[in-house]
Amino acid sequence: MATSLSPSTFHNGYRQPGKGTPWVIESTEIGGDDNESHWITPPSSEVLSSNVHNSLGLNTLRTWPTMYDGTSSPHGTPKWWNPTKEVDVLICGDKAAHPLTAGRADGVQPRFLEILHSWGLATEVHEEGPLIERTAIYKDGKKLMFNTSHQSDSRYRGLHIITQGQLERIYIRDLIRHQVLVERQTSIVDFDVGPDQAPSSHPVTVKLRNEKTDTEETIRSKFLIGSDGGASVIRKKLQIPFDGVSTDIYWGILDCKFESDYPHAWVFGSVISSKHGGCVIIPREDGYIRLYTQLDTSTTGTIAQSRQAKNSAEFQESGGHVDVHSVTADEVLEQANKIFDPYKLKFAAPLSWFTVWKISERVARAFSSPDCRVHLAGDAAHIHSVMGAFGLNASIMDSANLAWKIGMCAQNQAKLSTLGPTYDSERRYHANRIIHVSGSYLRFICNSTFPLAEFNHLNKDWPSLPEPQKYHPMAGNPEEDLKFLQTFFGNNGPFLLGIDADYAPSVIVPKSPSGAIAPRNGVRAPNPRVCFDMGKTGYLYDALTGAARLHLVIFTSDLQGPVREKLKRLASAMSDPSSFFRRYGGLARFNPILVTKCVPHEAEVLLQSDGLEVLEANCTAVYDDRAPDEDAHTCYEVDHAKGAIVFVRPDLWIGTSVLLDQMDELDEYFGAWLVPDEEKSTMANSMIGQIKS
Repeated sequence: MATSLSPSTFHNGYRQPGKGTPWVIESTEIGGDDNESHWITPPSSEVLSSNVHNSLGLNTLRTWPTMYDGTSSPHGTPKWWNPTKEVDVLICGDKAAHPLTAGRADGVQPRFLEILHSWGLATEVHEEGPLIERTAIYKDGKKLMFNTSHQSDSRYRGLHIITQGQLERIYIRDLIRHQVLVERQTSIVDFDVGPDQAPSSHPVTVKLRNEKTDTEETIRSKFLIGSDGGASVIRKKLQIPFDGVSTDIYWGILDCKFESDYPHAWVFGSVISSKHGGCVIIPREDGYIRLYTQLDTSTTGTIAQSRQAKNSAEFQESGGHVDVHSVTADEVLEQANKIFDPYKLKFAAPLSWFTVWKISERVARAFSSPDCRVHLAGDAAHIHSVMGAFGLNASIMDSANLAWKIGMCAQNQAKLSTLGPTYDSERRYHANRIIHVSGSYLRFICNSTFPLAEFNHLNKDWPSLPEPQKYHPMAGNPEEDLKFLQTFFGNNGPFLLGIDADYAPSVIVPKSPSGAIAPRNGVRAPNPRVCFDMGKTGYLYDALTGAARLHLVIFTSDLQGPVREKLKRLASAMSDPSSFFRRYGGLARFNPILVTKCVPHEAEVLLQSDGLEVLEANCTAVYDDRAPDEDAHTCYEVDHAKGAIVFVRPDLWIGTSVLLDQMDELDEYFGAWLVPDEEKSTMANSMIGQIKS
């Protein structure tokens, strides 16, 4: 949110402006203490959302330190908070004393929301701000394009706007539900990985410093995650190069309300000037706008010329240079007006946030240590332009990809030596692709010829990166500009929404397709609409929840004909102690979903004979009762005579698929990276013996 919530009342059944502070519980004197509420409103504080202001005043945001400031709460920590010195995973972020107040990231892609849905958090996020449905691009005062924004087949359709601070608060509330606090004002001093690589060991020793108390502590963990930003201490300690470039492009970023005669001032898009650069408009909640403005900070640029004209002597005393940290919000607005010409902009409210940011495009040469005990995620692993909103969105994809893998390895359910390296191979390829796509569009908006970053340390087994689309601003004309935009969005639309993000072949993404379904291994699992029972319909993903469930989506046609014989064998195999299903954890690990063309009352009858009762007892039934041109079987292109089993990973990518009668192939597939139950039992007994001796 951009500013503090105003008081409101629902006296008439809908929200209207209110008075005072209705959220404060006032104590009463009637009847004494017995009639007073036990719960009292925690103290709040109003903090400035920006260190820079305009002539219209100051903007504040109400915060609740007791709720959100974790271990830095001025009122102490909850009684239930009792951290240990040994943890499975230690995540090191920044050392902020509280969540982000305002600014930074502001948009989430449909894929981001699909991942959060599997964690139970999507609804709270996608209802927060506007959905981007239109895009307007003007150049040199004339309309270049005004059209619908790219939409996807996801239930979340397009780009949703929400501030990073709001996201952080949603995450924090969820952590508290799981009895976890963010340990604030704490940074990493040093870490070391010991030689003991046994599944039960905690080989990573981390020394932390609390800047508030000026004390140090040592934590032992199985894994260490570096989410400590572009200047990552953990990446530097691992001596991993941060390949790429720092461009000569600066953005002045304003979060504010504006008055403007520009016809699409509250529509997502860009305004480009051949002479002065580009602006990007992102409409936000309550009439606010995020305005990115390209700055020319050279000695001959517009800011230098303006300062020279206003106070030549003072400008000469500064050496004729423009320090980017000295650029003011008014100077950014002045530059924006040059770009918007002949249209005008002026502030209509106090600034919610302001910063100047230099664009760098870099990718770490490795996202993991050689032993896969230390991993990088988010800005510690990759930084890029704002185009496409990839910073926040790529970070959550990093996290989703990594979490289930190290979670299973930490619990000795998967082999670190085979599963661990797939994080680097999958996410580093994606980060390199972001640089190409985001960087190409950045250079179009900014009329820039600055060379794109080139990366020479890619795995030879990865797919070739798409050739970056080049733009030559000096040769630009409306026809060339439109051609660029049509080609760019035609090639990259799904990628910009996060749904086109295929992963290279690996132990968990077999190269050879089985032919059971049309979607390839390593791509996003399609999410068709389905029915769950007589009172509920939804999407397939509604059945694919949980942070570490291995989803087996079993397509069964109408449970009759040739497919029924195959289902009998599947049911028998699921009961067999030697089958992969039983050996690797059964229902404790797998989430089998039965997708049938029957409606509920038909399936209930058909699953009561021929041994299929096992499937009814072990599987969640999903009823594929939509029209044939839009049902789940057609979406996955399943042969109704052969059926299919699709393994959907916890992060909602397709791992592999087989025909119903190819259970042996799944046994081989899971055997390559899962730890059988009997092996875990043997290791546990061995440990007990060591302790007793």
